[in-house]
Amino acid sequence: MELRTLGRTGVAVSPLCLGAMMFGEWGNRDHDDSVRIIHAALDAGINFIDTADVYSAGESEEIVAKALKGKRDEVILASKVHFQMGDAPNHGGNSRRWIIREVEASLKRLNTDWIDLYQIHRPDSTTDIAETLGALTDLVRQGKVRYLGCSTFPAREIVESQWVSERRNLERFVCEQPPYSLLVRQIETEVLPVVGDYGMGAITWSPLAGGWLAGGYRLGQPQPPSTRSGRIPGRFDMALAVNQRKLEVVEQFTLLAEEAGLTLIQLAIAFVLEHPNVTSAIIGPRTMEQLESQLAAHDVRLSADILDRIDEIVAPGVTLNPIDSGFIPPSLAAAARRRG
Repeated sequence: MELRTLGRTGVAVSPLCLGAMMFGEWGNRDHDDSVRIIHAALDAGINFIDTADVYSAGESEEIVAKALKGKRDEVILASKVHFQMGDAPNHGGNSRRWIIREVEASLKRLNTDWIDLYQIHRPDSTTDIAETLGALTDLVRQGKVRYLGCSTFPAREIVESQWVSERRNLERFVCEQPPYSLLVRQIETEVLPVVGDYGMGAITWSPLAGGWLAGGYRLGQPQPPSTRSGRIPGRFDMALAVNQRKLEVVEQFTLLAEEAGLTLIQLAIAFVLEHPNVTSAIIGPRTMEQLESQLAAHDVRLSADILDRIDEIVAPGVTLNPIDSGFIPPSLAAAARRRG
């Protein structure tokens, strides 16, 4: 598998990154089967694995540790911190207190002495970004973390983080992990250009739009079962007009893929990898069959004609359902904050 450089780090990573969110209670509860899937991905040339503390409450990290026994040095391992872990009020967020504590928990679950890429899973408006970067910088200098990243940050906050790092001589975010797919394109407007301007990598999540582009969601057909539908109902509630529109668009992309001699999965993942500022696309299989269908997208290259037709179906910079963006800024979440 042809490798790409992660931003300006000099670290070579595969264009497909294995996401581990579906390993554990949230998806595949069979640890042995999950380990086999991870090994198959490594055998196929993937050298990049992304997980997070919150995935199945740490179970995902434990499964990844089992799979990497004897293989750790060969893999670029990424994890994340931010979301609430349990009921205690300070067991989440981007504070120094929580980051310093939680990295130790992740290291233990991952059974490793270091994490190659440690990412802030979401912005936190209650915490000064300088405090967050200061804590992360300490982890880099202690050798517990090699590089830092952010996930689903608005362009403004990416720029702010880079400015704070430079002004205060702190380690900087070397990559951003945003959502990106045929149905979720708003990062093309500002996030991806900012990533390019700062020489950052982009590791995009959900290229199949949470399963919408995997072939199971079709007009007039029953909705497939999904653990995500319970966690994020707004993305899957078919009573919503925006989701009905997504079904219509998926039909158009399905026909386009057939005309190009591709599966919808191949079209979707190949589209993400075509953007010059994208380093890797995170695939998140739950089964071996899903892994194989997604690996098949690696060698696909889309012609300019196909890309133009994609733009006609969903215009550049457009996200059909705003909740698919993964983060609603506090300034929009509460009506009182945007009204006088």
